[in-house]
Amino acid sequence: MAAVHGSILIVDDEKGQRDILNLILKKEGYDVTDVPGVREALAQLEKREFELIMTDLKMQGQGGMELLESVLANDPQQCIIMMTAHGSVDSAVEAMRKGAFDYLEKPLERDNLLLTLRRAFERISLVRENRVLQKRIDSIKTIPNMQGEHPKMKEVFKVVAKIAPSNSTALIVGESGTGKELIARAIHEGSPRRDKPFMAINCAAIPDTLIESELFGHEKGSFTGANAREMGIFEASEGGTVFLDEIGEMNVAMQAKLLRAIQEKEIRRVGGKVNIPLDVRIVSATNKDLEQEIRKGSFREDLFYRLNVIRINLPPLRERGSDIKTLAEFFLEKYSKAAGIQVDGISRAALKQLLNYSWPGNVRQLESVIERSVLMAESNYIEPEDLPAEITAVGLLAGGIPFDLPPEGIAFEELEKGLIIKAMERADWVIGKAAPLLGMSYKTLQYRLDKFEIERPEKRSK
Repeated sequence: MAAVHGSILIVDDEKGQRDILNLILKKEGYDVTDVPGVREALAQLEKREFELIMTDLKMQGQGGMELLESVLANDPQQCIIMMTAHGSVDSAVEAMRKGAFDYLEKPLERDNLLLTLRRAFERISLVRENRVLQKRIDSIKTIPNMQGEHPKMKEVFKVVAKIAPSNSTALIVGESGTGKELIARAIHEGSPRRDKPFMAINCAAIPDTLIESELFGHEKGSFTGANAREMGIFEASEGGTVFLDEIGEMNVAMQAKLLRAIQEKEIRRVGGKVNIPLDVRIVSATNKDLEQEIRKGSFREDLFYRLNVIRINLPPLRERGSDIKTLAEFFLEKYSKAAGIQVDGISRAALKQLLNYSWPGNVRQLESVIERSVLMAESNYIEPEDLPAEITAVGLLAGGIPFDLPPEGIAFEELEKGLIIKAMERADWVIGKAAPLLGMSYKTLQYRLDKFEIERPEKRSK
């Protein structure tokens, strides 16, 4: 018996025509239902869905054009093929303008009929995939802290939804605080592995001497302090997803062992002699330029290509400023409820300060600022005075720069770097003293010192 290729509803008031189509299409494996008119067709459509409708254009009573308009009014993506006599081709073309997929001239020619049906079902398959993809995108957008309408974030959501059902490794690239682990969790939740474990490890937080044991486990007595056999993250995540955050911090020796585990799909505990089959999906993340690390010799090129099958670039918050208001309001609602404090919104002046800030700590920093501001608010709205000093200082500068911009412009990063060096020199290189001079928090100034690689110069010998 032929496999069923799809469901078709045939609408034609000529019984002989319906019988011929039934014979051809059922032999090809299609699930066929036929009716003599529009009223009967609509009754069938009330009972069940059909992937494809083939309707004669001219029939006694209501014709195919009326059926087309009625069906597409309820489902604009329903696939409909018109059948018409030679003299009614103009009407069939008009039907296509109104949304019909194609038309066939009577008498129907078998090969042309089957070719048209194959094309139609390819289109139906694409529509179905797009519907599923849109549902995944919508579900991913409801994950906490992942609000975003900026085109760059919409592209991220689209990629995540597209690749989630696969087993391919994925590399998430973005600055600290952009939400890399949230994206990794979204990939896991959108995959067939969603009911299995999701386990995350920060490679930068584990000493080089312990990371192999953390990932692969160890046998009793394999090293000092190994008093019992321990299962590693890979083994504990069997069937699920392992998230390797800050993968760029992993030492080269461990990179080689990770590469082998990915290639061979098996691991061996530290001190063990037995290879253990590995069934996990690996998602990794970094805020480093791994291609540059490869050139420096601190990251293996072969491992990079294994991890970089799917690459997701998370934009920093400063590149999607249109999302700041949405995110701030989301966090406002979250933390006002958590604290039991009635804060109804953010004033225009405070919002302007938020929009003027560059957010080096990205979404994580914005969340922290809103949480603090909710607790500090003196009224039902967050006002500029409720914001941290580093936010308002930048806002004040943006509102009134005390010098003219030269005609040739400036190198802003060089200006910023120069101001930081001046403040550090005035504060005798004490960060806690320099930060207030720049209207920054200690943490923000530390971030900028690291960013610009600013270090205290060696004291000159007397």
